[in-house]
Amino acid sequence: MPIITVVALSAGLLTATAPTAHAAAGATLPFTSVEAESATTTGTRIGPDHTQGTLASEASGRQAVRLDAGRRVEFTVPRAANAVNVAHSVPDGQSGTLNVYVNGTRLAKTLPVTSKYSYIDTSWIPGARTHHFFDNARLLLGQNVQAGDKVAFEAAGAQVTVDVADFEQVAAAAGQPAGSVSVTSKGADPTGNGDSTQAFRDAISAAQGGVVWIPPGDYRLTSALSGVQNVTLQGAGSWHSVVHSSRFIDQSSSLGGVHIKDFAVVGEVTERVDSNPDNFINGSLGRGSSVSGMWLQHLKVGLWLMGDNDNLVVENNRFLDMTADGLNLNGNARGVRVRNNFLRNQGDDALAMWSLYAPDTNSSFENNTISQPNLANGIAIYGGTDIAVKNNLVSDTNALGSGIAISNQKFLDPFSPLAGSITVDGNTLVRTSAMNPNWNHPMGALRVDSYDSAINATVTITNTTITDSPYSAFEFVSGGGQGYPVRNVTVDGATVRNTGTVVVQAEAQGAATFRNVTATGVGAAGVYNCPYPASSGAFALTDSGGNSGWSTTWSDCSTWPQPGQGNPDPDPNRNLAKGRPATATGSQDVYTPGKAVDGDANSYWESTNNAFPQSWTVDLGSVESVRRLVLKLPPSSAWGARTQTLTVLGSTDNTTYTTVVGAQGCRFDPATGNTATVSLPSGPGLRYLRLSVSANTGWPAGQFSEVEAYQTS
Repeated sequence: MPIITVVALSAGLLTATAPTAHAAAGATLPFTSVEAESATTTGTRIGPDHTQGTLASEASGRQAVRLDAGRRVEFTVPRAANAVNVAHSVPDGQSGTLNVYVNGTRLAKTLPVTSKYSYIDTSWIPGARTHHFFDNARLLLGQNVQAGDKVAFEAAGAQVTVDVADFEQVAAAAGQPAGSVSVTSKGADPTGNGDSTQAFRDAISAAQGGVVWIPPGDYRLTSALSGVQNVTLQGAGSWHSVVHSSRFIDQSSSLGGVHIKDFAVVGEVTERVDSNPDNFINGSLGRGSSVSGMWLQHLKVGLWLMGDNDNLVVENNRFLDMTADGLNLNGNARGVRVRNNFLRNQGDDALAMWSLYAPDTNSSFENNTISQPNLANGIAIYGGTDIAVKNNLVSDTNALGSGIAISNQKFLDPFSPLAGSITVDGNTLVRTSAMNPNWNHPMGALRVDSYDSAINATVTITNTTITDSPYSAFEFVSGGGQGYPVRNVTVDGATVRNTGTVVVQAEAQGAATFRNVTATGVGAAGVYNCPYPASSGAFALTDSGGNSGWSTTWSDCSTWPQPGQGNPDPDPNRNLAKGRPATATGSQDVYTPGKAVDGDANSYWESTNNAFPQSWTVDLGSVESVRRLVLKLPPSSAWGARTQTLTVLGSTDNTTYTTVVGAQGCRFDPATGNTATVSLPSGPGLRYLRLSVSANTGWPAGQFSEVEAYQTS
């Protein structure tokens, strides 16, 4: 949401699955991320949890690993690397370190961690609670590691919750461009001890029409730069040239031609104060400017852009740990392209266009990867004309936010509502809906919101993938409660997997056309169609063909469908476990619990090795009478015959478990399909099905490629 003072992946490697025959969503990144919950650990896994204000709810994948002092988490390196960035959380008011081990050998270097930049309170924002629990810390390892090597982190001095590790091969520092003006030649201190502000100003003045060179080192600026125009500011790489400044450029206008690239700007912003310009860029860079290859961290906002920024390009940057937006086009943006950026742990909208004073026009957010915005939306379009949101990957939104919001919420006047063509194409949204504490009902993964005025623009939503939404997939709402209509919307080509409640959450009058929208694993019903206010008029859904898996309608507008309370499905022979949430006491490497319910017999869950007993649990979503289990291992003959000894347990509340079938040996033999069947007696139903494995003659771990549960014996 705009900043105003007021008197909205499965575990393992982070990847995106694009719709068939469409460009992959998200940015092309120089690093590979690995989730802590998929790593080997002596700590405690937390989550999954979607409850506002909990640590796990802000974690990537809604899960993380908590390490008390002396406990560790060990990652298998996914690629050649010489550097790592760790997303983590430390209890409020504490700091500590992570000891680092490479293939069992402890490095002399440690990774400092702190809560200094976390635990943000924004009491003036309705519905907000303390948030922004995580932070990021990076380290050059001082050596090269290869795929398959082990890198471990051990908590020292404080409890540390580790969320995800980014492994990267950092290139050597670049050399100084010919003819450039080095800031050190003007007196800048690369040790970070002296104040380099004036040296930067002098270098910019001397290099007009040329390049200001920022050599490797740490530079401290104590006040903002201004009058920046017709110049390139270039560093030796974002791991090598680091500027410490909470206000880098603050200017209301510029003649343009500003190019900023290849260094880091790291601030000291520990609280969100909306009246302070604690931003990397505050205001204008002018026409034809660019920002690329930057590492931006610990600021209020990365780029808060006002005035003339025509044809600005913002690409290939990292935005980490802002207390508010990552980037906001605050009106009058024309022809701006924001593409191929990575944003994690923003304290408000990660990327926003807000058409205040003048419309944002002909601008786009394309191929960006956004993770864990913890108070608002992944991408928000508040008004504007001819806007495009294409091929972005957004995951793990929290309270007050959707993955993508297309909205006429104005916040202030004068505001320019949505107009022309609004194109939303090729986006992938993972775990991106949230409970709105102000509405007391959820926000959808992709929301079209006539908050303060009717939506009359042509909104075209195509080639969308929505996976594991805790609540609904598509929402049409008039969030201000005035019942303004949502019109002229087409949803064409969407894949919805495992949505917690409904595929379409319609709460406004208006209409939308749906074509080629397929859904599987729907938690409650296909459509919730209950406009608010009730007298405002109906929302018409036009079926233009190719839709499947969401034909049912929620019938009781006096109640909200609850996540996973059961999709009306008349087929008594369906597999109750397929696609349902699964957890385990431990997992080996990337062989995570969800692999046993993904419908793919060639992927599998494997428990922590040499640590029997191990258990695997699936939430069936509602109490079911399960009479038969079909257990599978990969059918390949490479999997030799084996017997696993297991006990079947059941629960209705995930707290009290009773034995359903006592310990017995289940034989898996590739000659007969590597499949075993377990019959369950009739009796009270269960919602949570647990398999406890105490032995395996073929491998020192529990292993299942599929666990299928049926009502039929």
